[in-house]
Formats: sequence, structure tokens, C-alpha cells
Amino acid sequence: MRSLGIVLSLPVLVAAVGGCALMPANGPSSWDVWAGQHDPKNVPYAFVRITPKVATVLAKAAPRLVSDFPDRSRPRDIRFGNGDILSVTIFEASSGGLFIPSEAGVRPGNFINIPAQAVDINGNISIPFAGAIRARGRTQVEVQQAIVDALKDRAIEPQAVVSVVEQRTSLITVVGDVARSSRIPASLTPERILDTISRAGGPSGPGPDIWVSLEREGRRGLAPFGALVYEPANNIYVHPNDTIYLYREPQTFLAFGAFGNQQQIPFGTWRISLAEAVAKSGGLSDAIADPASVFIYRGETREVAEAMGIDCSKFQGPIIPVIYNFNFRNPGSQFLATTFEMRNKDVIYVANSVSVEATKFLTYIRTVNSTLNDPINYAINAYTLRGIVKGTGNVSTAIFTGSTPILAPPAP
Repeated sequence: MRSLGIVLSLPVLVAAVGGCALMPANGPSSWDVWAGQHDPKNVPYAFVRITPKVATVLAKAAPRLVSDFPDRSRPRDIRFGNGDILSVTIFEASSGGLFIPSEAGVRPGNFINIPAQAVDINGNISIPFAGAIRARGRTQVEVQQAIVDALKDRAIEPQAVVSVVEQRTSLITVVGDVARSSRIPASLTPERILDTISRAGGPSGPGPDIWVSLEREGRRGLAPFGALVYEPANNIYVHPNDTIYLYREPQTFLAFGAFGNQQQIPFGTWRISLAEAVAKSGGLSDAIADPASVFIYRGETREVAEAMGIDCSKFQGPIIPVIYNFNFRNPGSQFLATTFEMRNKDVIYVANSVSVEATKFLTYIRTVNSTLNDPINYAINAYTLRGIVKGTGNVSTAIFTGSTPILAPPAP
């Protein structure tokens, strides 16, 4: 027993000085993740435990067009601009008027068609006997009324119909991964973003990997294509002069720590929850994982971080590094895990259980102990074998003097 206590003294001393840093590991312990946020030598990050309030804030911050463009009202009526080509038809109530001569008689539809013309550089179109009629900045109905007002004292109960032959100013640009990148004339009847994309031939690739970017008057919104299909609120109205950009970017997340495997995993769909991500990773290893130490590494905007109650004064830049903590030991956390939406390039890390680290430490002690005892055992066996060869049958023993073992050879 004395020899065991002496042999163990060295590894115990080393462990007391070095702690768990001597043990092999695939990442930080749960304590290190929690304490690291207060270490000035560390890269600064915020530590947030997932609660229903935090999940609600993150759900509102998910990439959705309805969040970036909350105004769901229909777009304003199209107003003409320079270069738009218009066609004008003028009706009179009876013959003998300004446009329909008396000898023409009464016939169905007393009208004439004015040749199609472009809105000129001054913003006008020309109507016989009415002169220049302003069209730029006016709607179809407003131009029609302006023509009627200019002719009502000369023609017989005139009526005017203005049609768009070619729309050159109120256009919608659709580019990227679509069948036909083009500038599409805005429809006089308001249409939604999926309608416009379909007019461009639809996405050229698989839907789950397609992202939709909408730019309008200096603002930009982003959403997965699936959000437009499965969440109708995101299928917002398109406005004239919008730019729609479709691009392909497969979404993936990284899984490290106490999983079955360490790997990069594709979403496989337009969105995925934390519960689904853990299942795709092979689930938590029952032998080594600490269910209360599931961490998600992500960068959040300052606005989102402040909404979660994070003090952002110590962080620089627009993106705040955040480590979220999820406790799967809590039965109710499974419901939160199904609503927590993963983001592209998220990192999930699961720390080892404390018992695993203790086992590693004990294994380390046994290894050091064996390393120190093996030479002594080899020497004892050698002396014993020599005694057997000489026929004495005596067995060597080890005598400890202080901390130094001395081998006592077999008696002659």
C-alpha cells in the first residue's frame, strides 16, 4: 500500500497543477464555455440560454421578406414615364362631331384610333385638336380624363381609352437562377413576387437551395424560396422598379463534440429545426454527451442581440458573436427545439459529460502508474527468474527507502 501511495503521488500532483487541460478532448467543457465569456484573453462573445422569450425574438428575426417589407398594401397604380408607348382611342356619342363626320352616319362604335406614340422628353403625348396632354407621372385613368377635359367643348360627349403598347419605365428586373433573366413590365393589375418569378420562367434549380433577394428603393430583403411557397405572408406584392435576384446556396451546419460523427451536414430542405439538426447529426451519444450542454455558435445583428437583452457595448462591428445554450435534460426543452430554426453555417457543439472527463482522468492516472511500476515489475521478474534457474526458488522483493525502491535479491 505504501508503494501505491508513493507511485500515485506524481500524477496526483501533476493533475492538481494542470487540471483538465492535460486530458484529450474534442472541444471545451461546459464550464469553459460559460466562463470563457468573462475571460479578457478570449475572443469576446455573448452567452445566451434558450428560453421561450429568446426563441420568440429569433423567430421574428428569421430571414423573411415580410419582416423586411412589413407593408402588405397593394402597390400604387402605375404612372407613365418618358418613353412609354401609349395607344389612344377616342369615342364620340354620334356622328357630326369633331372626329366622326356627318356623312359617316350612325354606326356601331363611333371612334377613331390615334397612332401609338411614346411619351416625349417633356412627358407629353399629342392628341389632335387637344394638343399636348401630360402623361408623365399620371395613371391611365388620369390621362384619359385629361383627354376628355381637353375635348369636351369641341367633340360630342367624348370618351377616351388609353392603352399601354409597351411599358419602358415601370419595369421589374428578375435576374439570377431563373429560366429567363429579363426586365418584365409591371402589370397594371398588382401581382405578387411568385407571379413575377413565374413570368421569368421560374427557378432554374431545386427549390430548397434557392434564395430570393428583393431590392426596393435602397432596401433589401432576403428569404429562402420555400418561405414564399409555404408561408404565404412572404409572397408580398411586387412594386414597379423592384429588383428580384434568385441565387443558389445550399444550406449546411457543422456538428462537433459528443455526436456520433463530426461532420458538415446539408439542410436538405428550405429550413430545419434544432431538433431535426440533432437527429441528422446522429443524435447525442448516450455514452459521452451531456444533454444540458448543447451549444449553438452564431453571429447575430446588434438589433437582434439587444432584443435578447445582451449588453452590446463591449462588442465592435455590426455582428455580435453569440453562443446559445440548450438544455435537453429539461423535458419541456424538446418543444423549444422544434421551434428553434437553424441558420446557414451554424455550428452545433455538444460537450462531454463530467463523468467522461473523470473517467479520462482516472485512465490517465492508471497509465502513469503502470508506466512507473512496469520497470520495477520487470526487475523483480528478472531476479525471480534467475533464482529459479539457479534452483533456489527464492523470490526477489522491492523494499522502499523513503521514496526510492531498492530490490532485494533472492537469498543464495
